[in-house]
Amino acid sequence: MAKREPVTQAVRVLRAAGVAFDGYPYDYQQGGTAEFATQLGVDEHTVIKTLILEDDARKPLIMLMHGDREVATGLLAKAINAKRVQPCAPEVADKHSGYQVGGTSPFGTRHTMPVYCERSIADLPTVYINGGKRGYIVQLATTELMRVLTPTLVDAARP
Repeated sequence: MAKREPVTQAVRVLRAAGVAFDGYPYDYQQGGTAEFATQLGVDEHTVIKTLILEDDARKPLIMLMHGDREVATGLLAKAINAKRVQPCAPEVADKHSGYQVGGTSPFGTRHTMPVYCERSIADLPTVYINGGKRGYIVQLATTELMRVLTPTLVDAARP
């Protein structure tokens, strides 16, 4: 039986912004972007992680990163003029985003946060990114991701 596509806050935001996207319900398991990439047979580099981090003043921020890369927090901190940046505890990330970790979308977050994006993501024609629920990813044109989120591009990737 095919999974039913959810109507999440992220989906509502994308529809309201007139963004064309394709939804991909999948069997959520621990493993994040690698698990999705394997199940759908796509390049993990095009699957984008939405991470909720906080700076040294404990202000939350969103970082978008390739699925096959990690965030070099020192590079990110330097790029945003912070002393340090670190991941939020899962329950704190959930409160900031309004989503459950593993289902965090950058679209339609509970609280407005600055959005940072690994610069090389902008070079991809399309991306896969969480649609606001564990087990649900959306594919959209990268230009639309940039238009809706207007992220600050940074160089903070670590293989």
